[in-house]
Amino acid sequence: MALREEDLEQGLKELKLTRMAEVVKETLRVCQQEKWSYRRLLRHLIEDEQSFRKEGALGRKIRGACLPENWTLETYPFNLQPGVDRAQINQLAELDFARQGKNLTFIGPTGVGKTGLGSSLLLKALHNGFTGTRRKVQDLLDDLLRSIADRRTKYLLNRFSRMDVLMCDELGYLRLNEDQANLFFTLMDNRHRARKATIITTNMGYNEWGRFFKNAPMTDALVSRFRQQCVTIVINGPDLRDPALAK
Repeated sequence: MALREEDLEQGLKELKLTRMAEVVKETLRVCQQEKWSYRRLLRHLIEDEQSFRKEGALGRKIRGACLPENWTLETYPFNLQPGVDRAQINQLAELDFARQGKNLTFIGPTGVGKTGLGSSLLLKALHNGFTGTRRKVQDLLDDLLRSIADRRTKYLLNRFSRMDVLMCDELGYLRLNEDQANLFFTLMDNRHRARKATIITTNMGYNEWGRFFKNAPMTDALVSRFRQQCVTIVINGPDLRDPALAK
């Protein structure tokens, strides 16, 4: 008994081969016209399904990364920001920092493009198979602090510690309490031991981190470990949000 196309589509859907179910009719028509072998037909359907799933997984990874916009290095206004060395950023875009677990720190005042550069490098890493996410430091530590009540702190610390690239955005814009500072130190220590790359954007030089964390010994230990394998980029340039730059 011949298998009807409708039955074939339904069977593929039940097997959750959604892309294959969508294209099977047209693929069979092309197969008949061009006299494909069974091997070629099967290979085409499998490769198309694999490509579809990879694209879907990447899309979910990018959505889960909480990027502020779909910024890329190709759209970053290097021509408007003389405080950034484009060659250095392009070198970082080779992603050796992610492979080797090196940290990146972008230091500069508001509006110079720190978040744009960090997000672009994180996006590049996601496109190349690395795991990662971006969190504002305050949001990250608020989540960790709230997790103490429902005993999820260990789970969240493990989750953020295992990511290949963690972007901690806007360090220093709000003050932390003692519990938040301790949680941040624990997270950074875990990532240091696991040799995972962390991107930090901040408006403070390293010598100012002590007033943010309010604990000099802990801050000294944090900075020492973080800078052990770190590329620091200080951006002295114009505010990219200044309307005058667009003229």
